[in-house]
Amino acid sequence: MAIKVAQVSIENIDDAEGLESVMTALKNITGVTAIELDTDNHTAFVRYDDTETSIHAFTAAISMVDYVTQPFPIDAPQNPRYHD
Repeated sequence: MAIKVAQVSIENIDDAEGLESVMTALKNITGVTAIELDTDNHTAFVRYDDTETSIHAFTAAISMVDYVTQPFPIDAPQNPRYHD
């Protein structure tokens, strides 16, 4: 088991119902162990077991609730916060 963290950018969430839908979608993915939301920046940090799931599952789950995502492993150079 290898625990990893991905930053998921969630655009266009502007209400509590949308936020709850996205949280539910992420929580229902087998292998997700924790989620930390940053609503000001429309991002979530998802901690997950990479032997059970992948960042592709996050994209698929969130797109099912009609939000656009851009997931990056926390240490990927594509991650906007890579140098933080």
